[in-house]
Amino acid sequence: MAFMHPGGPTRWEALFGDLEAQARAQSAAESDALVSEMTRAEHATMTLADRFRAVVGAVVTLDLLAGAPLRGVVREAADEWALLQGVRPEPVGQHLVPLAALTGVHGLARQAAPATSRRAAVGLGPVLRALQRDRARVTVRTLSGIVGGRIARVGRDHLDVDVLDGRGARLVPFTALLVVSEAP
Repeated sequence: MAFMHPGGPTRWEALFGDLEAQARAQSAAESDALVSEMTRAEHATMTLADRFRAVVGAVVTLDLLAGAPLRGVVREAADEWALLQGVRPEPVGQHLVPLAALTGVHGLARQAAPATSRRAAVGLGPVLRALQRDRARVTVRTLSGIVGGRIARVGRDHLDVDVLDGRGARLVPFTALLVVSEAP
């Protein structure tokens, strides 16, 4: 039986109660710090492509290195590019956007979704080669303007566009590429 002072808990009981409260507070603070550190570590592993994958089906607005922003529904995202379906007032076709051409994105969630298939690792070159193979008419937006035509060749770091107005081909380095869109 604990010794009780007629006026309330003893000094020892109050001391032990205070120590227990301090230990609980320290444990809660350490737990909060651990959760914060784990959250920061998880965020450090997220890629921009993971953030795009988390919003497939949502409308986003892309700020590009040059020119007007591009608004559309995210259809697919890979490590190097995103595919958008344009929504009004933008052109309504599909738009292939290298992630390196972005200066900002509006509409991404805080969440991320890791790649679940090998298609996520498909680079920009193979996608452009598929457009070349299909002889698709495209509009290519670059840092210096817009050119329409068909993709004639795709190298490791560039593509050639056969311009439809008869002016020959135009070489576009991937570093200058902003958007490849379906031609109307």
